[in-house]
Amino acid sequence: MPIYEYRCRDCRRLSTFVTLSVGAAFEPLCQHCGSTALDRLVSRVAIGRSEESRMDSLADPSALAGLDENDPKSMARWMKKMGREMGEDAGENFDQNIDEAMAGTEGGSPGGENGGDEGADFGGTGPGGDDF
Repeated sequence: MPIYEYRCRDCRRLSTFVTLSVGAAFEPLCQHCGSTALDRLVSRVAIGRSEESRMDSLADPSALAGLDENDPKSMARWMKKMGREMGEDAGENFDQNIDEAMAGTEGGSPGGENGGDEGADFGGTGPGGDDF
């Protein structure tokens, strides 16, 4: 099903439309002001990737460029990237858990209140409870 996005020339707001087919007759109206003066936008494209391709991108040494293992914010950015690459395997609250762990590091010690990652739940742990 094609998804089309338009920007209204009158109110400048975006409207999104889902159609049943590419060839279906379609007259878009602004969902906010009802205007017919709309400009069609080029939408982002999502490309499906295999699990092997996602894991290869994580293993690529260039993926670690700029990573400072002594900087919690740098590690958090890398972990979020890893979570996006892994998709649902990382757990649905992965980014939120990282943000909560980072909030604990802002008050003082690099490991947060409990001095490390003990008790931090990043969406599941491996054998022995030490994923990271």
